[in-house]
Amino acid sequence: MKMLKNKFILIPISVLILSLGLLVFMNYNNSSISYKSYILFEKDLSSKNISTIYITDSPKIRVQLKNGTTYETDNPRTPDAKETFLEKGINVFENYPANSRQTYPIALMAISIISIIIMSLKSSGKASKRVLSLDSLDATAVEDSNYNFNNVAGNEEAKESVKDVVDFLKNPEKYASYGARMPKGIMLYGQPGTGKTLLARAVAGEADVPFYAVSGSDFIQVYVGVGASRIRQLFKKARGNSQGKAVIFIDEIDAIGKKRSGSNSSGGSDERDQTLNALLTEMSGFDEKEGIVVIAATNRLDMLDPALLRPGRFDRHIEITLPDISSREKIINLHLKNKPMGNINVHEWAQKTSYFSGAKIENLINEAAIIACKEDSVTIENKHMDKAFSIVLAGYEKKNRDYIRDIDRKITAYHEVGHALVSLKILPNEKISKITIIPSTKGAGGYTLSIPEDKLYENKDYLKRRIMVLLGGRAAEEVVFGSNYITTGARNDLQRSTSISFNMITQYGMGKTLGLLNMQELHDLNINQDEIIHECKKLIDSIYTEVKNIIIENRHCLKKITELLLEKETLFSKDLEDLKITTHR
Repeated sequence: MKMLKNKFILIPISVLILSLGLLVFMNYNNSSISYKSYILFEKDLSSKNISTIYITDSPKIRVQLKNGTTYETDNPRTPDAKETFLEKGINVFENYPANSRQTYPIALMAISIISIIIMSLKSSGKASKRVLSLDSLDATAVEDSNYNFNNVAGNEEAKESVKDVVDFLKNPEKYASYGARMPKGIMLYGQPGTGKTLLARAVAGEADVPFYAVSGSDFIQVYVGVGASRIRQLFKKARGNSQGKAVIFIDEIDAIGKKRSGSNSSGGSDERDQTLNALLTEMSGFDEKEGIVVIAATNRLDMLDPALLRPGRFDRHIEITLPDISSREKIINLHLKNKPMGNINVHEWAQKTSYFSGAKIENLINEAAIIACKEDSVTIENKHMDKAFSIVLAGYEKKNRDYIRDIDRKITAYHEVGHALVSLKILPNEKISKITIIPSTKGAGGYTLSIPEDKLYENKDYLKRRIMVLLGGRAAEEVVFGSNYITTGARNDLQRSTSISFNMITQYGMGKTLGLLNMQELHDLNINQDEIIHECKKLIDSIYTEVKNIIIENRHCLKKITELLLEKETLFSKDLEDLKITTHR
């Protein structure tokens, strides 16, 4: 519709251009009137052939003969010229005659100009209205939601933490009679994809109240005051619904709720502060009997302003953690519920998907369903899950591999087997599920997949062993091909091992340079970075020496697994079991 309205203005513009063209054309025709000398004019004058003469201030006069012919001649500019012509019975006019043909173009031109002015005023009025309506917020309530706690697999502790909120939304009078105040705000925090939004929707669904979902970015605008106005609109809508009860969900609240600094010089910061202040004010103005609960979600609780997290605002903080093996099993069953499931070992896949979020598990099963659909399989089988697992972690396999040289395949094979061999020797409880030298679309020349154990904490010894596994590929390259022929294939491994060692020394209190100090809390102090880098390097060097010794001691196993990998291109846990590689040093 907006495009059509813009096209309408082209009509008067086109008419205006045509009118101007016609006027120019007519004036050109008028300028083509013939010229006669003054002597010939005097002859016409004496022979009484002239009917009308037009005298103006111009150097020419226009003469019209009795037979209708018109011509121009020189203006005599004598004081008694007009009187002389009148005495001879000639009509004399001091203006040129109006051309009736020019009347229409002039009228059309005037109408076009008026139309353009009117349309421009209307469009500017609409533009100003749009500017004034910038503060309007599109937050439609979702009522009669089908979501409930049955749709949230796992996270039992989080569900238990919000069940009393559901009861409060159903019976706020009951809590008021006990003098109990329900939390005005609930802060859900945790890693992305763990189900924070889903839990908020489930709370509204269980309580059967309207659900208003917005994002923190919806309140951030370049115009100061717009975000605060939108906050007020959101709470007004929630209070004004038919039930008088509601769940307001603000996703990614860190967009407006970051810690405020003492001095703000940018307009964006002013806008964020005003928006945050409006939110705090609205939450402070709640009536305990209103039956409105605000749920917010963030991935970074540490970034939020303390005023937002104090009692009376978001006074209940619930961590939504990555699912454990029991929760993963429930999530897999939930997502396979309405799909044609074949012979899939759900418990085994719950083990394989260690450290997967709920969203990542859903993506895995969806990929498996797509693969099964492509193959026209009646049901989703384990082989589809295996393919999907590799796609989610490493990307799709490259089909054309003719460009890969034999030496490159050999280097990749030794590199990946180096990872697997070190893992088998020092982390026997972490099962190797797959080793492949088929390159993927995510840029990996090959990869090794292992199933880590579910752990609440990772101790210093385990972190060192993780670094050892990461360095196993580079160590295998150096032992087999020599230090002058190591490749760039270990770039990602070195990034990850550097990150672990740096965090051990600066964050976890596992080094000597900082001891039990946390570098994150010392960011304002002038810390000697060189000492930290030196300790990280010393740690990595000592671990790398130990890894090389493991590779050298088990070189026969390295060669045995590599030869089989070069033959098959992909090895699974059963292939390694058949080789009967001992899993202890």
